[in-house]
Amino acid sequence: MKTNPITSALPAHTAEAPVHGIRKKRGVWRRFIPYAVGAAIIGFVVTGFIPKPIPVDIAVTTVGPLTVSVLEEGQTRIRHRYMISPPIAGLLRRVDLRAGDPIEKGKTVLATIQRLPASLLDPRARAEDEAKLKGAQAAKERAAADLERARAALDLAEKEKARAEALKVKGVLSGQEWDTAENTAVIRGRELRSAEFGLQVAEFERAQAEATLLQVENPDIEAGEPVKILAPVSGFILNVYEENARAVTPGMQIMEVGDPADMEAEIELLSSDAVAVQPGASVSIEQWGGSEPLKGRVVLVEPGGYTKVSALGVEEQRVKVRVEFVDRIPPGHPLGDRFRVEARIVTWHGENVLQAPTGALFRKGGDWMTFLIEGGKAHLTKVEIAHNNGIVAEIRSGLKAGQRIILHPPDSVSDGAAVKP
Repeated sequence: MKTNPITSALPAHTAEAPVHGIRKKRGVWRRFIPYAVGAAIIGFVVTGFIPKPIPVDIAVTTVGPLTVSVLEEGQTRIRHRYMISPPIAGLLRRVDLRAGDPIEKGKTVLATIQRLPASLLDPRARAEDEAKLKGAQAAKERAAADLERARAALDLAEKEKARAEALKVKGVLSGQEWDTAENTAVIRGRELRSAEFGLQVAEFERAQAEATLLQVENPDIEAGEPVKILAPVSGFILNVYEENARAVTPGMQIMEVGDPADMEAEIELLSSDAVAVQPGASVSIEQWGGSEPLKGRVVLVEPGGYTKVSALGVEEQRVKVRVEFVDRIPPGHPLGDRFRVEARIVTWHGENVLQAPTGALFRKGGDWMTFLIEGGKAHLTKVEIAHNNGIVAEIRSGLKAGQRIILHPPDSVSDGAAVKP
């Protein structure tokens, strides 16, 4: 057997020394492995118990315009409608007109009544008919005076609008004052149209009273001369209540007429919402059948309310609000009488308003609270809010513009908790 001369030349303990040193070092490291594993486990456990930042949605408070409105259903209605009734007793000939037929003032024959021989009246009945004629004449004169007053008011409003426009161009008139002058001119124009219609109605009523008295004073008038009722206004037939030939008496309803161009909306508001609505408030008329909302303006908030039962069987106090159309109805959209609409009525508007999303606000006791984010932590903050439109709310105190708040805070968020966006 051959041996390595170098190895065989060394002493036996000298050849085994390097191997023994390596084994000794390996033993030392192996003794530290359990300690290292234990330290790692303890580190993982400690890390697990350290609270982690809660992910949240963040919103920022801003300053800008804020509009508060109320949305309710209603229906359209023709502002001035007239009920056609016979001025005398007689035989009504068959009515050929139908709802929707156009009529022209003083030309379209609405109904024809065959006279009946009039009986002699006692002095009392004759005096009543004469008094009715005098009352109709007085009503006509009053309507004429109202028309003159409406014309004078419109002339003054137009002059005020012209002055306001000149001041607006120079930049010395506020937007609110200009809106007031413009709105006043529009309202006076509507009042003039209403006065003109009132004069037409008064003239028609006077003619009816005169025809009744004429028949009484001439009982021997030929029965073959029929009485023709002409259209008091230009417009359309709204409803026909009696179309068959039959005997009629004064005051019986035959048909209803009106002008669809003289249209307004009648909105039913809760009495608590109607308190905040003022005449002249802006209105957006929606869901009327067209693609775009129509602009309107509040004309009147009726002083009396009524009780209405909701779909859930709850009794509610409702108030009717009259809204006039500012925009014209687009061609091809025949918006008629008693059509359903939705109206969004502005109850309050502000320009430079500090506001925050309502999703970041919640109640705690009797106070409004929110979570303000500062230094990566959530701080429970008390705030005072004012106007609220359901999306954002006006902040009176507690917050400043540009601050970050938690939107829809989860239940895991508490005061002082670490959060992250």
